Amino acid sequence: MLKALFSSKARIKLLTTFMLNPDEEYFIRELTRKLDEQINSIRRELDNLKKIGLLRSRVKNRKKYFFTNKDFIIFNELRDIMMKAMNNDSDLIRKIAKMGEVELLLLSGVFVGKESAVDLLLVGDIDNEELQKLLTESSKMGKDLKFTNMTKRDFLYRLECKDKFIRDLLSDETTIVAINKLKKELEKIR
Repeated sequence: MLKALFSSKARIKLLTTFMLNPDEEYFIRELTRKLDEQINSIRRELDNLKKIGLLRSRVKNRKKYFFTNKDFIIFNELRDIMMKAMNNDSDLIRKIAKMGEVELLLLSGVFVGKESAVDLLLVGDIDNEELQKLLTESSKMGKDLKFTNMTKRDFLYRLECKDKFIRDLLSDETTIVAINKLKKELEKIR
């Protein structure tokens, strides 16, 4: 399966497109223009990804549309890999970790290609102005990143109170857990 996933440049472009936009549908010519690839290579790679079960297709208005199969056996893991590789989040995560004591760092919103109340949730002791400056410098997305920074005590209190914002973020399978030093505390409350 892995050999089939990462064997060509066109396939990597397709994987990136579908993993970063799992709710979208694309037709072949649209992908050809968007990815700047030849139609035959796009068609071949779409067929390969469909054969292994990552993509599905349907015909609408006489066009064949391809979309992500979210039930694919390694969908979440593959999406996490693509997100980390494409956004170079690991560099940003390292910089944030060096700014102070980070107990938990969750990436959502623009980091996972989806609308969310927040793009980054940080639990720990970091200066908000420094964090804002880093996020502004690091943002390749052309957007202001929305972040929430709270103390460990506040986070655990909100988690215990079943705060909707916290619960939604933690239960969203697209959320990337970049740093987690609160595993024991989270397990007690769940």
